[in-house]
Amino acid sequence: MHKNIRWHNATVTRRDRERLNGHRSFILWFTGLSGAGKSTLAHRVEELLFLRGCRTYVFDGDNVRHGLCSDLGFSAKDRHENIRRIGEMSKLFVDAGVIALTAFISPFRRDREMVRQLVEPGDFIEIYCNTPLEICEQRDVKGLYQKARRGEIKDFTGISSPYEPPENPEIVVNTGSDPLDECARRILDYLEKNGKIAAIPEELKQWEKCP
Repeated sequence: MHKNIRWHNATVTRRDRERLNGHRSFILWFTGLSGAGKSTLAHRVEELLFLRGCRTYVFDGDNVRHGLCSDLGFSAKDRHENIRRIGEMSKLFVDAGVIALTAFISPFRRDREMVRQLVEPGDFIEIYCNTPLEICEQRDVKGLYQKARRGEIKDFTGISSPYEPPENPEIVVNTGSDPLDECARRILDYLEKNGKIAAIPEELKQWEKCP
């Protein structure tokens, strides 16, 4: 770090912002293969949290690569830098009192662990979207898997680049077989049980059902 750069401690703290928002802030880190349903699930969870009055933001892999990480490719080095930047940004959102939902393949365990170490214990909740490769390929609306198998895309996770599943994720959801709302409910149940969000009466949970 440059010797002339110093961290500035804000007078309004994270705990102040959390009290104003009425909920804790943390990172929900969705990881899994391309086509596993990470973004779809992250946005559904955000909708349900929003209905409860929570302040949230979803960081999607494709969207981030249009701006913040538009200069990066898909080599192991660039993937590491991509996750490092997302981790640092997510850390700032947590400090702002916001629930950060991140939907990234993030294929390497060491990179996900790097982000976990950036924040306080309990602030990083790893969600493994467990979907078999064959199902991900069936969902391949962009045709990326086909291109990767033809050798047109290099370093494609699951084909020419490895994916390292989480060894001890906080939550595992079977996004290849279970309904979307069942997966989302499992995540909200975890957050309630661990005091991250306030529980609501069962009769009010009907508001959270899909129209």
